[in-house]
Amino acid sequence: MRLAQRATAPALALALALALACDEGGEATSSGGADPCGPTRARVARVIDGDTVELEGGERVRYLMIDTPESTQGKLDCFGHEAAELNRSLVEGEVVDLEYDAECTDIYGRLLAYVRTEEGEINRALVRRGYACVYHIPPNGDDRVAEFRSLEYEAQTLGAGLWGACSIPTCVH
Repeated sequence: MRLAQRATAPALALALALALACDEGGEATSSGGADPCGPTRARVARVIDGDTVELEGGERVRYLMIDTPESTQGKLDCFGHEAAELNRSLVEGEVVDLEYDAECTDIYGRLLAYVRTEEGEINRALVRRGYACVYHIPPNGDDRVAEFRSLEYEAQTLGAGLWGACSIPTCVH
């Protein structure tokens, strides 16, 4: 009997820890984000442009591996408005999951992350649909650059988004 009690104690402790880390709906709570870079789950308060958002906590997040045409600061590049609007329709007001890479922030103090909703990863979706170009700044994305370049090539080949609408895509680096 003692052996059975000893075996169940760790299982009960694990179950209790999991229960405390989840809300009533069984989803992890946003306050439980345990990444040294920043929150791992948060609500998007507003979309700044096609590749940058502001979270409810005030943090700004710049999407890793992509660059969209400009649509702010008095500059409107070809397809910039469309990229910002698509980003807004995908994430504004939504709870998103954030995944960081080797470097947490850029020179402007923005968090650098892959952003996901229930529908999938936004960074990938913007490139695949032709609303963003690949923008690789090592060491972030070193393990995913081929994946993103393949998505970009597919969008270019299909003439999707900016690849069909703009004579010179302004986000190409």
